[in-house]
Amino acid sequence: MQIFVGLGNPGSKYAKNRHNIGFMVLDEIAADHGFTPWKSQFQGQVCSGNLGSEKVLLLKPSTFMNLSGQSVGEAMRFYKLTPEDVTVFHDELDLAPSKVRVKMSGGHAGHNGLRSIHQHIGEHYRRVRLGIGHPGHKDRVAGYVLSDFAKAEADWLDNVTRGCADGAKELASGESGRFLNAVSLRTAPARSSKSVKHTETASAKPAAEPVEDTRSAMQKLAARFRG
Repeated sequence: MQIFVGLGNPGSKYAKNRHNIGFMVLDEIAADHGFTPWKSQFQGQVCSGNLGSEKVLLLKPSTFMNLSGQSVGEAMRFYKLTPEDVTVFHDELDLAPSKVRVKMSGGHAGHNGLRSIHQHIGEHYRRVRLGIGHPGHKDRVAGYVLSDFAKAEADWLDNVTRGCADGAKELASGESGRFLNAVSLRTAPARSSKSVKHTETASAKPAAEPVEDTRSAMQKLAARFRG
């Protein structure tokens, strides 16, 4: 069994915040893969289902971001799991919007949700880093992550959440590369062959125009005998 944790803050006030992208991804996974209805447990909201051959519990801590580790630790101990069985989806300031990366273990880089999880289960868990971009200065970070996604960001946000749901089975089976490929198919789809052909046609050099034959009749006749 595995636990997929989405980080965020509970309540409608925070629902569309950049800090809550982890919650958004879990909601998409639950909906796309037919998980059970959400219920209150482990100081959070949980639902369960299967991703391929893996039984997975989805967990959204209700403790607020800074205390997320309490909820994660309680669920992990209840099911007698190890940190390696835990995957955490979280917002990542150091990645551009729509970029997604997978990382195993490591520091918390100042992220308060990860910091709390470190305190309760250690650092040896897997993270799915969901890029939201950086506001440009550290003094603006708090306001930035606690503000809603802009309307202009709706498309890439939808592609990221759907892409994570598309690749959830691969992630559960340990195929991080295939998971990221599934995300990329949403966030950076390949150009169609039609568009490629159009580009090639548009850029092709025009055919040379025929050159007018200015020779006299006698010159043309002589050329025929020579040929």
